[in-house]
Amino acid sequence: MPFEVKSLSGWIDFFGQMDIPVLSHTVRDLEHLNTGHNLNANSVADIVNDDPLMTVKLLRHMQSHKHRAQIQELLDVKQTLLMMGMETFFREVPITLIAEEMLREHRDALFFLKATVRRAQRSALYAADWAFHLHDMHSEEVRVSALLTHVAEMLMWCFNPGQMLVIRKQQALEPTRRSAEIQKQVLGFAGVDLQRQLVIAWRLPELLASLTDPAQADSPRVRAVLLAVRLARHSANGWHDRALNDDFTAIAELLHMDPGKVPSMVKTGPAANLS
Repeated sequence: MPFEVKSLSGWIDFFGQMDIPVLSHTVRDLEHLNTGHNLNANSVADIVNDDPLMTVKLLRHMQSHKHRAQIQELLDVKQTLLMMGMETFFREVPITLIAEEMLREHRDALFFLKATVRRAQRSALYAADWAFHLHDMHSEEVRVSALLTHVAEMLMWCFNPGQMLVIRKQQALEPTRRSAEIQKQVLGFAGVDLQRQLVIAWRLPELLASLTDPAQADSPRVRAVLLAVRLARHSANGWHDRALNDDFTAIAELLHMDPGKVPSMVKTGPAANLS
């Protein structure tokens, strides 16, 4: 293991001191923009929003540099970039770590990292679409929360690929066993606990913290994010996955629509062309 961290609190401290890696295509696209003529908040936001690691990198930076008089949380990447300005963004949020380079010797881990990223991207598209249907006045928080739901897992793939592969292998050997139990056996803690603590430590969207709060289980916004994450996970196995029928029923209930129309809606919606 490249980093000798052995406890939940140790990982929280470790991640608090480390830069957050981003995906190589993010680096390439940002460099291309920065040397071209289309550099503006819209074009940069499109790139940042496509990379959950870059998104959390930017939000963590802004939350740690937030002015004392600022009450509203910074959740909208475009608005954040407009507030910072492009010169400040490239100067104060430099990219020092690239996920693909970190995992050059761990190709299996890179495969699973990218699969997790794709699920996050699909989750964000589903959640944003449903927030629009529900006329949510804070739909960007819904989208960002879905995008960042598994950011702790992504970071562990980058910094702790060895143990993450052990967990993945054990999950394949014991498919009926709860993932949290396997994680506790290997890491000493459950991944959901790491995610929860990072959300608190980095002051990420409040909705992310609500996802594991039983008292918020009936909130349409919480349900939208959780269902988007479930749909992205189950559909990654193919549209024949048996768990999808329950997902379609729950989505129909959330959106107050005919359950029979849900499959075609999600298959042809915003996430349809995302491989």
